[in-house]
Amino acid sequence: MTNVTDTAPAGRSRRRVALILVAIVAVLAVILTGGALAYAKQFEGRALPGTMVLGQDVSGKSPEEIAALVTEHGESVKVSVTAGDQQLEVPLADLGVSVDSAATAAAALERDDSLPAIISSTWSGEHSVEPVVEVDEAAVAEFAKGLVPEDMTTPVDAQVVFDEEAQAWNVEPGRNGQGVDPQTLVEAVKTKAPALESFSVEQPIEEIAPAITTEEAEEVVGTISSLLEQPMSISGADGETHEVSAERRSDWISVTPDESGENLAIAVDEDAVREWVATRADKDAVEPENGIEQVDEAGEVVKVVSEKKDGLEITNTDAVADELITALKGTTPLEAAFETKKLEAKVDKVDAPKDEEEKDEEKSSDDEKKDEESTDEEPAAEPTGEKWIDVDLTNKTVTAYVGDTPVWGPRSMVDGKEGNETPTGTYEIYLRYDRQDMTNAAYYDEGHPKYYYIRDVPWVQYFHHGYGFHGAPWRSSFGYSGSHGCINLPVSDAKWLYDWASMGTKTVVHR
Repeated sequence: MTNVTDTAPAGRSRRRVALILVAIVAVLAVILTGGALAYAKQFEGRALPGTMVLGQDVSGKSPEEIAALVTEHGESVKVSVTAGDQQLEVPLADLGVSVDSAATAAAALERDDSLPAIISSTWSGEHSVEPVVEVDEAAVAEFAKGLVPEDMTTPVDAQVVFDEEAQAWNVEPGRNGQGVDPQTLVEAVKTKAPALESFSVEQPIEEIAPAITTEEAEEVVGTISSLLEQPMSISGADGETHEVSAERRSDWISVTPDESGENLAIAVDEDAVREWVATRADKDAVEPENGIEQVDEAGEVVKVVSEKKDGLEITNTDAVADELITALKGTTPLEAAFETKKLEAKVDKVDAPKDEEEKDEEKSSDDEKKDEESTDEEPAAEPTGEKWIDVDLTNKTVTAYVGDTPVWGPRSMVDGKEGNETPTGTYEIYLRYDRQDMTNAAYYDEGHPKYYYIRDVPWVQYFHHGYGFHGAPWRSSFGYSGSHGCINLPVSDAKWLYDWASMGTKTVVHR
């Protein structure tokens, strides 16, 4: 038989020991957990153990402390720059380098701050955080260019200029100068600045060729020569050929650097080209000239005062200008032509004056009536009909008419001289001034032999573009051609005509 009495106390003893051990482990767990929590609490919002910034342990530091550390470190960095005979020591900020201390501090606190992570980081070693640094390459390049001493020659670009006196395009040669290739400094700063450690760099100063060389300018002159050698002409409405001379083309083109500043570009003054073509078209165009015929009571023509002349209108002025501009931008010949449209003129009919016999009969009859009448004498009847002004360029006279009756004149005048001829045609007065300053400054500079400026020209009446009647107090005689195109009258005659006429008064100019 087995004796169980001895084993019972031993079993109870082992259980007691196990319970004690469990209790001890529980107490230790509570103690360790509480300690770990307390340990973790001290890193809340701070850098975890092992965090390194700029080679320094920032464990437990706040973002503000880390940012201050980075700022101080960045401001202490110096860059030694050697350029030729000069050596400079400059801070990073002068080179366009910016250090973002706040962003660096934020990066240092980005690690997992959970309890397991904190415990793990304690045993996992260092965690390095690179500072946040930005480099403005343009600012670095500008600093590098500023290293060239002022007394050193800067490169001079070659130019293409037009010699007005010789009427020739010439090259002004370019010259080499001293300068730098800024990429040397740019690359050094980009590579070394992010470490926020002082460093040295040598920026060579070397001979720099101009952006636009003499050879390039000579090529442009060759292109211009080819352009000017090409024949360019416009066939006029009357069959005359308008040559576009090399001198005129030279006035329309210019040579300047392009937007990059590294090449020369030939530009065409398109507005000037269009103005010239429009002027040529205006000279080729012909204004219709209405005729004037005197008719009797039966409507039969008894006298032709002036023949009607049909006009011509140029219909493709813009297209011709476009062709010319295109030719000027290349090196191809131009053979353009003005196209025209006929403008029909009219014939104005006016009553023919009665012959001398009829006038005598009427006068005799009137005299008899006057003798027979016992009442007061009545005033003579006013002439009836349309007011109009006759300008006779052959006889150099101006006459005012009412219907077919001359009421004033003929009066002597001065019309346009050769090269400034007064245009013929039938017009209407469309603009009037009792006083007006007159000048041709739009066409000639002050000092040019043809330039004029006259103040307070009296009694001005325009009938066609810039042509009109006006007083000419500077003239002592009349009856010849000598004006710039206007009809010059003695001041008293110009005033009479101004007072008699009005807006819309018909004006017939003929030879």
